[in-house]
Amino acid sequence: MSHSFSDKPVLTGERTVLRPFAEADADGIWEILDDPDVIRFTFEPSTELTLERLRSWYGSRATQPDRLDLAVTDRATGELLGEVVLHEWDPAGRNCTFRTLIGPRGRGRGIGTEATRLIVGHGFEQLGLHRIALELYSHNHRARRVYEKVGFVEEGVRRQTQLRDGEWADETLMAILAHEWADHRGHPDLVSSTAR
Repeated sequence: MSHSFSDKPVLTGERTVLRPFAEADADGIWEILDDPDVIRFTFEPSTELTLERLRSWYGSRATQPDRLDLAVTDRATGELLGEVVLHEWDPAGRNCTFRTLIGPRGRGRGIGTEATRLIVGHGFEQLGLHRIALELYSHNHRARRVYEKVGFVEEGVRRQTQLRDGEWADETLMAILAHEWADHRGHPDLVSSTAR
């Protein structure tokens, strides 16, 4: 098992291929970031992005030794649909944080669920991680369904952390552990409650 995020793999599923980013992907991400749902569920209102900043960011992802950023693409067409990221790596604790972003053309097709299973599986099976955690706005029910389908478990709620559109939003904390992944490989619904 590798314990480094320096290797940037290509992970292939039935519907999607996860691959390392290139600077040219910034244009596709720029378009995805303009989607109202992405703005609503992802960025704080004060975040200021430019296409130049995105090009610099995505152009440098393949050389980052402490995080894994992969482009989510449509397996049939190669179209960029979003991203999945393992970051905030703690080598001593063998844990990191997960985040994902799927644009409108990738939604409702199982792309997000498959992409999450692929990168989380890579984290446990190839990188030797013990724990993968995430945070999401509690009103992001679509993302929560994806995370629960893959086996993430709620650990708590940070109350009223962000003022969004004049209302306070809570953040839900979720995580999945290596032994849980080993039990269900991202399909907890297929494991009977007595086997857990």
